[in-house]
Amino acid sequence: MVGRIVSAEHPHTIEGVQYHIKCKPGDVAKYVLLPGDPDRVPRIAKYWDEAREVARNRCYVTYTGTYKGKPISATSTGIGCPSTAIALEELLRVGARTFIRVGTTGSIRSEVKVGDLVISSGAVRLEGTSRQYVMVEYPALASYEVVLALIEAAESLGVRYHVGLTASTDSFYVGQARPGFNGYLPSFSRNIISDLQACGVLNFEMEASTIFTLSSIYGVRAGAVCAVLANRVTNEFIEDAGVEDCIKVANEAVKILSDWDSLKDSRGKYYFYPSLLLK
Repeated sequence: MVGRIVSAEHPHTIEGVQYHIKCKPGDVAKYVLLPGDPDRVPRIAKYWDEAREVARNRCYVTYTGTYKGKPISATSTGIGCPSTAIALEELLRVGARTFIRVGTTGSIRSEVKVGDLVISSGAVRLEGTSRQYVMVEYPALASYEVVLALIEAAESLGVRYHVGLTASTDSFYVGQARPGFNGYLPSFSRNIISDLQACGVLNFEMEASTIFTLSSIYGVRAGAVCAVLANRVTNEFIEDAGVEDCIKVANEAVKILSDWDSLKDSRGKYYFYPSLLLK
C-alpha cells in the first residue's frame, strides 16, 4: 500500500517517499546522473557493474547501482527546467549531493561539431524556473570539481569535447531561433544566435541553468556534459550522435569524483586541487 502524503506543504510520505520521483532515503547514491530522456537511464546503467530499477513515475525513472565499485544513480528529468527542478529538489531530500546532466544539445559554433561533447562551465539563464528561486543576476555556474572530472574523463576516453558557456532555454523552437508554427519568429528570436555567439556561448540546451542555480543555492555540486546532435551554423542534425560517448564520460566522471572525494577525506581537505594527487 502506498503511504499517505504528510501534507500539501510537504508532499512526501511518512517513510520519505517523494511525490514525483517515488524514491525514499537510501534509494539513491550521493552521485546522480541526470538524463532528460527516461530511455537513457538504462543506456547509462548498462555500463555499471550492477544496476536495479528503483522507481518509475511520469517522466522520472531512477536506477541505482555501482560503477567500477562506486555507488551511482541515474534519474531522468524529462524535458525542460520545471520538471528538472522537481527532480533535483526531491533527489536532494533523499540524499543526492552531486549531479551531472547527461544530455543532448545544439551547437551554435562551426567548430563545435555534430558528435562532439560540450562540458558546460556555466549557463545563460534563458528560462523561467531558476527565476522562481533567485534574482536574474545570480550566476548559473557548474562546480569546478565536476567540470574538471568531466574533462579528465573525456581525455581518458579520447573523445572530442569543448568546455564553455551554455544557453538554457524553455523553448526548443522559437526560444532557440527555430521558426514556430506558420513561420512565427519574433525579432528577438531571429537575433539570439548571433548575440550569443558574440559573447562566447557554445550551445543551446534546456536544463543546465536550473541544475547549476539550484545546486549553488543548496551548496551541492553539479555539472553537465551534452552530446551535440545539431549544428545551427552548418544546419546539420544527426539523431543520437555522440550520446554513447556522453554516457561513458559521465559514468567515468562519477568514478573520478568519488576517488577525489576519498582522497580529500584522507587528507582532511574540503576542496580538491591538482597537486593533492602528487602528495
